[in-house]
Amino acid sequence: MNTIIKNTRLFWQGTLLSYRALFAWLRPVTYMASKIIMPLAQMFFFVFLGTYASGGKNASFFVIGNAIQITSISGIFGVTMSVGGDRDAGTLPYLFGTPANRFMIFFGRAFMHVIDGAIGVVIALTWGVLLMGLDLSRTDMPALGLTILITTFSTCGLGLLMGCLSLLTANVMFVNNFVYFSLLIFSGANVAIESLPAWMQVVSNILPLTRGIAASRALVGGASLNDILPLLITELGIGLIYGFVGYVLFAWFETQAKQRGTLETV
Repeated sequence: MNTIIKNTRLFWQGTLLSYRALFAWLRPVTYMASKIIMPLAQMFFFVFLGTYASGGKNASFFVIGNAIQITSISGIFGVTMSVGGDRDAGTLPYLFGTPANRFMIFFGRAFMHVIDGAIGVVIALTWGVLLMGLDLSRTDMPALGLTILITTFSTCGLGLLMGCLSLLTANVMFVNNFVYFSLLIFSGANVAIESLPAWMQVVSNILPLTRGIAASRALVGGASLNDILPLLITELGIGLIYGFVGYVLFAWFETQAKQRGTLETV
């Protein structure tokens, strides 16, 4: 019982402290810009570009796709900063020197970003309703909320993997940007999956977001939770796989760093 209490306390303390410190908040204004202005700018760009290029295709396709894709800001960039920030801040030796449960430390880095990412999606959908005519009258809102949480969790799983890569290279932000913009295409946010080449569809099927976006569009179109449940289960599984691979890589990095006598690089 004492071990459970200790690990629970470690999880929550690490979660809150890493979010406040390693997420690198600069100013509240900067944070709010990333949560309000950036989603609006992205949605305006792709909604107007997409509807024009598709000859007036329903704008809701692009509104929903980009609103859900916004979660990758927190899932990829935020989680990467929380995991890899220890190296940049010089606190990695303290982390690897502590006997604390590595599992709790590692996955605690992503918890607040799941909430943060979900809030970002809600804000983006609000913009869609207020400014772009998104109709949610037929939507099962609890099911949509569950879809947003699962999709954000799945994207944070990918972020945990990317965060571990930041412990191996100083150029991880380049990789993060590449992954973020790739998701704009491969996830189906702006291009229908069925219109992609076969090899791109294969890639889409192993990425987070793809099924979350599809499920969200189905719900807005009037589908029920039972209709999209298989999509959510698969989306959740993909997130768990990415998170597990990231944890294995994290443990490998610690072992290699200690064996080679350095806690700053492998």
